[in-house]
Amino acid sequence: MKKVLLIEDDTVLRENTAELLELSDYEVLTAENGKLGLEMAKANQPDIIVCDIMMPILDGYGVLEGLSKDSSTKFIPFIFLSAKTERQDVRRGMDMGADDYITKPFSEEEIINAIESRIAKVALLKEEQESLQTTTTTNEDELRTLSDLKNFFDDNGSISSYEKNDVIYKEGQNSNYIYLILKGVVKCYKFDDKGKELTTAIHTEDDLFGYTSFTQNVPYRETAIAMKDVELAGVSKSELTAILEENHKVTLEVIQLLTEDITGVKDQLLQMAYSSVQRKTAATIIRFAEKLNTKPNESIVISRNDLASVAGIATETLIRTMSAFKKDGIIEMQGRNIKILDLQKLHDIN
Repeated sequence: MKKVLLIEDDTVLRENTAELLELSDYEVLTAENGKLGLEMAKANQPDIIVCDIMMPILDGYGVLEGLSKDSSTKFIPFIFLSAKTERQDVRRGMDMGADDYITKPFSEEEIINAIESRIAKVALLKEEQESLQTTTTTNEDELRTLSDLKNFFDDNGSISSYEKNDVIYKEGQNSNYIYLILKGVVKCYKFDDKGKELTTAIHTEDDLFGYTSFTQNVPYRETAIAMKDVELAGVSKSELTAILEENHKVTLEVIQLLTEDITGVKDQLLQMAYSSVQRKTAATIIRFAEKLNTKPNESIVISRNDLASVAGIATETLIRTMSAFKKDGIIEMQGRNIKILDLQKLHDIN
């Protein structure tokens, strides 16, 4: 049974959260202030710490600083729990070494997922470290897979957060960074000669994006915005280039990733050129649902303009086609929400 230390000065929230975690099969230790929490962490060595920021006696920043100075506690995963949503407060905590943050009020799913993912990451890293220690012929610093590269982004990248509709970078700006999406959805687009917006890609959690050229100073060729609140890990292009030069196995995986991107673009262009309007619309809805990891009974939230630009048809035409799908009972629409009611019919449209 994994041990969680919960440091929270609000009695009701502390007790309710502790009960929630206990029902999820965690052993829970609680502390009502930062000073007591720091002492309990050193004495009990929990598997993970969930800590409020604003507390009497010693705040969350002080707790994290105290943990980092002790060799027995500095590697314990640490999650901030706070009602403060300003970026500078979140960034300060992440810069100090926090692994994650959860904003109050939070759902049961949010806190359980955050705890499980951080504990799992520590377990996997420990397994990898033990495996490397038993393999004398392997360079312990070598990155061998795309997953290793993404872990490098997660562990060493510059963390940044964007709210919905914030611009991450604009077309024409210097392409200094490549990004890994830790949370959220990013849309990339550009404008054609007539000023029409064309969606070039939709990127979701665990996707890499922002790469133009690894050897030349080529500016970004599209604009990227947050479709919902986004957290990114960025690595400079020069640093990534150095990594690829030293780790040939991961370079091959990056080449494979680029090849798959090109294949996807070719398939999209062929669909736009030769498919019927109904087939284009159906295929685009399916692509968005798959990209956003949506289950058949869940809705996707996407604008009609984004659907139309990816499908390569006029927005008005797309709306008429989707209305026909709705009438036939294939989809359900409410505002920007689209729910697939009959996935097989959508696949069968030609």
